[in-house]
Amino acid sequence: MSIRSKGCRQLFNYLFGGIAMKEINELDLPDDLRYTEDHEWARVKGENVTIGVSDYAQDQLGDIVFVEMPGPGDQFKKGDEFGTVESVKAVAELYMPIDGEVVQVNKALEDAPELLNQSPYADGWIVEVKPDDTSQLETLMDRDVYVKLLEGS
Repeated sequence: MSIRSKGCRQLFNYLFGGIAMKEINELDLPDDLRYTEDHEWARVKGENVTIGVSDYAQDQLGDIVFVEMPGPGDQFKKGDEFGTVESVKAVAELYMPIDGEVVQVNKALEDAPELLNQSPYADGWIVEVKPDDTSQLETLMDRDVYVKLLEGS
């Protein structure tokens, strides 16, 4: 199951019985990130880009119990599936927001996948990527556009 955006909120509410989730204005959506329609985020960190899932995604998934990640040296194209996040409710695919090579993975998630729920932008990052083309970051949404996408979900 993917957490792709079209009707995402309605789908999760339908599948999981209307479980109370955060309202959009309650979500933590930092201004310094770029976002995808699939609810991943990207943050420039020196010459690399750190990638994770948004507060919206972790909120929709519920308690995360497992994260499948690629290994350092793995190459991906924008839109490629690079892992999965398993929660008590569903399994969601992770999609690479840019072309690049994985240079580091967050090993802490192996023993503590709940970090994605507790701290999606700090301790819960998933991978760090050396981008092939940094201009691809321009194609990702800024916070304001991402909020509009969520409001339409």
